[in-house]
Amino acid sequence: MDRYFWLRLGAISGAISVAMGAFGAHGLKKRYSNNPQKVASWNTAAHYQLIHSVVLCLLSFTPRTSPLTGYLLSTGITLFSGSIYLLVLTEWKLLGPVTPIGGLCLIASWISLAINNS
Repeated sequence: MDRYFWLRLGAISGAISVAMGAFGAHGLKKRYSNNPQKVASWNTAAHYQLIHSVVLCLLSFTPRTSPLTGYLLSTGITLFSGSIYLLVLTEWKLLGPVTPIGGLCLIASWISLAINNS
């Protein structure tokens, strides 16, 4: 795998998170002015995506890190933030259980980073 793969993936994810945050701050506030919880959920998803995108970028500069950490991070970002975005937009309740699975992947990625970098 190319050394800068995680940097590129994290940068793309970071750009998407900024766009999602901007959409939440402007587009969703008008659409869901009577439901601030949806806007708050959206903002949480964008915030978590941005934080974990930065960590994903940094993996390119930690050569001893296992690829598992990157896989867990990217899966966690997709499942956690992605499911929240879709829940807010579609209210498709079947996505509800996906969010905590994504959260577990994010937690596991931090543990993987600690274990595989020592």
